[in-house]
Amino acid sequence: MDPIVLAAGTALVTAMATDAWQSAREGAVALWRKVRPEQAEVVEAELEEVREQVLQARRDDDADTEQALAGMWQVRLQQLLRADPSLAPQIQRVLDEVLTPALAPAERERIGSLVMKAKASGHGRVYQAGRDQTIHER
Repeated sequence: MDPIVLAAGTALVTAMATDAWQSAREGAVALWRKVRPEQAEVVEAELEEVREQVLQARRDDDADTEQALAGMWQVRLQQLLRADPSLAPQIQRVLDEVLTPALAPAERERIGSLVMKAKASGHGRVYQAGRDQTIHER
């Protein structure tokens, strides 16, 4: 999946729980209007429904649901990008100018993408982490 899409999907869902929700929604809907204008109204309604789910997940301290919702929007954004690869700069613009500024500093750190690849053979071990990692070996 494109790193822009990963970051934008996560930022979109995270922004749903902020005061900047209206501008985040408008930025997302604008992407659909460009590629699939016939779906824009449906997407706008779906975003409103997902926002309620995100707010409930926050109240319930349910990070798994919020992460699943972000994954769902990542897939949808990826489909848009596949339909029109020239949309990448516009997705990046919405991410940089609308979504990311709506987030608290701690949430902004979660938005970046990280790609790690490793290969071990024989009895080799690979340890990778995007953040903290503790390894206890015996």
